[in-house]
Amino acid sequence: MPDLARILFIVAILCALTIGSIYVMRPFLPGLIWATTIVVATWPAMTAIERRCGNRRWLATLVMLLILLVVIVLPLYEAISTLALHGGEIMDLIRKLPEYALTSPPAWVHDIPVVGTRIVDKWQEFSDAGPSGLLAQLEPYASIAAHWLIAHAASVGVFVVHMFITIIITGILYSKGESAAGYVTRFAIRVAPAYGEQAVKLAGASIRAVALGIVVTAILQSALGGIGLWVAGVPGAAVLTALMLMLCLAQIGPTLPLLGGVIWLFMHDAHLAAILLAVWAVMVAMLDNLVRPVLIRRGVNLSMLLILAGVLGGLFAFGIVGLFIGPVILAVSSTLLTAWIGDTAAGARGAGEAAAIKTPDRTR
Repeated sequence: MPDLARILFIVAILCALTIGSIYVMRPFLPGLIWATTIVVATWPAMTAIERRCGNRRWLATLVMLLILLVVIVLPLYEAISTLALHGGEIMDLIRKLPEYALTSPPAWVHDIPVVGTRIVDKWQEFSDAGPSGLLAQLEPYASIAAHWLIAHAASVGVFVVHMFITIIITGILYSKGESAAGYVTRFAIRVAPAYGEQAVKLAGASIRAVALGIVVTAILQSALGGIGLWVAGVPGAAVLTALMLMLCLAQIGPTLPLLGGVIWLFMHDAHLAAILLAVWAVMVAMLDNLVRPVLIRRGVNLSMLLILAGVLGGLFAFGIVGLFIGPVILAVSSTLLTAWIGDTAAGARGAGEAAAIKTPDRTR
C-alpha cells in the first residue's frame, strides 16, 4: 500500500517551494519573460554573428545587445514617450468635440464604387446633426478609446522601467544559451518523456514565428505609414505613428490613423496629397497579408487561425507580452493534444487487430 500521507506532504512541500520561488522572483518575471522571448527569437542571428566574430561569444553578445537597443528598445521607448507626452493633448481634443461641426461630404465620395452612396448618407447625417449631435454619437467611443490608449501606454511604461533588467538577463541568456536550453529540454523530457523535447522545440519555433510575423510586420507598417503621414504634411505624425505601432501589434492594423490623415487632408483642400496618402495607406495595409504569412511560415508550420487566436487572446489576457505567450500556449497544447489523440487511435487499432487475431474464425 502506498503511503498516502507521505505523498500528500511531498506534493504540499513542492507546491510551497514553487509558489515561494515565484513570489521571490516576481519582480524579475517580466524581464525574464521578455529576455527569454527576445533570445529565442533572435538566436539564429546570434549564432550567425558569433561565427563572424571568430566564435567569440562575448563579442557576439555585445553586438546583439547593441542591435537590440537600436531596433527594439529605442523605438518602443519613443512610442511610449510620445503617447505619454501628448496624452493631455489627446484628452483636450476629446473635450473640444462639442465645438466641431462636420462639413458636407465632398462630391467625389459619391463616386466611390459600392459604398459611396452609404458613406455620403451617413456623412450627411452627421453633418446635419451639428456639433451636439456629432458629439452625442462620437464622444462615448472617443473617450473610451482615449482612456484605453493612455492606460495601456502607462502599463507599457512599467515595462520600460524593467528594460534595464531585461537587457542584463538577455546578455546572460546569450552567453549561456545552450546550457539554458539543455536544462529546459531535460525538464520537459522528465515531465513528458515522449513529447517533451518536441514541445520545447515547438515553443521556440512559435516564439520565433510571432517575432518574425507579428512584430516585424508591425514595425514595418508603422514606419512606412509614419513616413507617408510626414511627407503628406499631416500634423501629429509622430503621435499617429506611435498609435499605428500599438494598433498593428494588437492586430487592428494601421488603417485608422492613416484614414484620419486622409480625411484631414481632404478637409483642408489638399486633394492631391490626400489621394496619394490614400493609395499609400492601401499599400501599407496590404503588407499585413503579404509579409506576415511568409514570415510566420518561416518560423513554424502552424495554422494561421491558431496563431492569430493566440496573439489576440494572449494580448487581452497578459498584455503585450501575451503576443508571444498566447501562440506558444496554443501551439504546444494543440501539438500535444494531436499527438495524444494519434497515439490513442493507434493503440485502439493495435488492440483491435490483436483481438481479431486471437478470436477464432467460427464460420469454418
